[in-house]
Amino acid sequence: MEAAGWQVARHCEGVAVVVCGHGNNGGDGLAAARHLHRWGRLKSVACTDRAALKGPAALEAEALEAMGVEIRAEPDFGAARTIVDALLGTGLSRPPGGKYAEWIQAINRAGMQVLAVDVPSGLETDTGKALDPTVRADLTVTLGLPKPGLRKLDGPGLAGTVWVVDIGIPFEAYAAVGATVPHDLYSMQDQVRLA
Repeated sequence: MEAAGWQVARHCEGVAVVVCGHGNNGGDGLAAARHLHRWGRLKSVACTDRAALKGPAALEAEALEAMGVEIRAEPDFGAARTIVDALLGTGLSRPPGGKYAEWIQAINRAGMQVLAVDVPSGLETDTGKALDPTVRADLTVTLGLPKPGLRKLDGPGLAGTVWVVDIGIPFEAYAAVGATVPHDLYSMQDQVRLA
């Protein structure tokens, strides 16, 4: 999560607003917010449900708050250049509802540059089907390996430019789940642009 947050933060242009869900994708966003804050480029950060954060995501929130950053209950997009979409990541199986749907619609109406963490919120990771609603990103920073949905169906039209970034996952972990990955994939650079 720490490496993911750093990779996301370094792809942000200008001052950013980070919007987070309460799962691991949100934790990645909170880690990114901490880096943006220390670089003087964080406008604000909001979480759909701060109290529901658990495990590593809760630790990221505590670290951010220890730096004096308030995690808001609602996003504020004013006076920023980039919105970081860290609402929903992999594993989405139904259309976003409630506050998630409201925030996705607000992101799409904001008229700002949008950076999605891993996949645009609302996009099915495996199929590339856009659920209603789905974030329209200008840039997607996908973690470790490309997600199939970024290249299928609605994925290419919603993900924008896609960068696959190294977050330090051991190649043995990929092999354990049947993924064949060249061992030199990140040996010369820590990011690869997905064609």
